[in-house]
This record gives sequence, structure tokens and C-alpha cells, in this order.
Amino acid sequence: MATLITIYSLLIIALIVSLIKSKEKSKKAFKVALKALLKTAPSLLTVLGIVGLTLGILTPEIISKLVGAEAGFLATIIAALLGAITLIPSLVAFPLAGSLLRSGATVMTISAFITTLVMVGIVTAPLEIKILGKKFTLLRNGLGFMAALLIAGMMGVIL
Repeated sequence: MATLITIYSLLIIALIVSLIKSKEKSKKAFKVALKALLKTAPSLLTVLGIVGLTLGILTPEIISKLVGAEAGFLATIIAALLGAITLIPSLVAFPLAGSLLRSGATVMTISAFITTLVMVGIVTAPLEIKILGKKFTLLRNGLGFMAALLIAGMMGVIL
């Protein structure tokens, strides 16, 4: 709660300073921010809705069976594949990962998901092939996938 109060306090102070310095620039900044919010809101709300529904439908017991310790290394491979083909912002993925961890998923499985989400891009591969070439794209994604599994394994051992 203290963090929230601190953030909002700093935000209000910055807003007051901005308005004192230049009301016109502040108004312009608000307009730009509003346009950006309206542009990203539909996709963000869709992703948040899917995450909410997923966590609402899947009980902690089911999550534990699918991506918990009893699921074994296969769950880590499945999570890595899901991360590789999923195209969601990290801003949404991190809270989802935290929720899954609290619901019984293992650190190794969540690490595999997050790491492949960031390092591997199956959905974006066709565009990458056009720009950077097929050999480079396949090599980068393959090495990224293997590195993600290695990182997940290390996280499982360390944490």
C-alpha cells in the first residue's frame, strides 16, 4: 500500500510541476496519452480477459497437475512451446506467471514459458524470414528455444 501511495504522490507532484511549467505541453501530452490508451485498450483488454478467464476456469489443483511438480519435465516443454507460439506483451505475461506460480506451477515451467515468450518468435517468424533470411531465423529461434530450456533448468535448480 505504501508503494501505491508513493507512486501516486510522485505522479501528482510531476503533474503539478508539468502544469506549472507549460499548460499547453501538458494538454498536448494528455491528448497523446489518451490516443495511445484508446489504441491499445482493445488488445490489452482482450489479453487481460483471456488471462482472467483462464485463471477463473483453471483451479489451483488443475494448474498444479498441468504445470506443477507432478507434471514433470513434459510440462516445462509444453510451457516452452506455448511461450514460443504466444504473442502477448511481457507486461501481461509477468503477472500471469506470478498468478500461475501462486496457483502451484513450478519455477522451472514458468521460466520456460517467459523465456521462450521473449526469445522465440514462431508467430513473427514469417516476417523475420523475409527480413533476415530463413537460415538466420531458424537458427536464432532454435538456439533461443534451447537456451530457454537451459535457463529454465537452471532456475529450477537455483530456486
